[in-house]
Amino acid sequence: MKPRSIFISIMSGLLLAGCIAKGAKKTNTTMPARTFVFECTEAYRFPVRIESNRAWLFLPGQTISLPQVPAASGMKYRDCKTTFWSKGDEARLQMPGNNFNCRNNRALAIWEHAKLNGVDFRAVGNEPGWHLEITRGRKIVFVSDYGQSRYEFDTPEPESQVVRRTTLYRTGNGNHTLEVSIRGQPCRDTMRGDHFESSVTVTLDNRTYHGCGKALH
Repeated sequence: MKPRSIFISIMSGLLLAGCIAKGAKKTNTTMPARTFVFECTEAYRFPVRIESNRAWLFLPGQTISLPQVPAASGMKYRDCKTTFWSKGDEARLQMPGNNFNCRNNRALAIWEHAKLNGVDFRAVGNEPGWHLEITRGRKIVFVSDYGQSRYEFDTPEPESQVVRRTTLYRTGNGNHTLEVSIRGQPCRDTMRGDHFESSVTVTLDNRTYHGCGKALH
């Protein structure tokens, strides 16, 4: 590389670093990670993960990490090329040659949040509302009664029944027993009408719940 090219490359890097550092908001506050799925004009959609003073934008074809900068209202994240501003469920994304007005899809954001947290399989059901999250090698979390009751279990090795296309998890935590049956057949949510790849039956102690689910990874 020629000396002039090296100089230009170094200066560009310094200018970019200076641009980021100049407006970055410094804070020692640690906040729980939040996840959004923004649906924008021109059918543009992307997930956003906000952790402390930084936003991760999972854009089509690229992932961008933006530092937080001061804003008159809402939350703003910016580098030399990209600006992301959000307030509640509304957001605006500005990139070279593109500007998008967006709105968070809360239903999709719940699933994306679980995925980014490392959950491998998630299921939901109704009457009463419940959800289940399975993380291999870690925990099975079952939340029932519209979020009023929460149970955690160590994730056991699954039992596979190939002919029935079913996977079983049997576990307990000393106070409760849990059995999860995941069958590979189409399932439709009775409340929202969403379609899933698997039907799920959960038995907590002597009570059975039916719903739908899908793999997240």
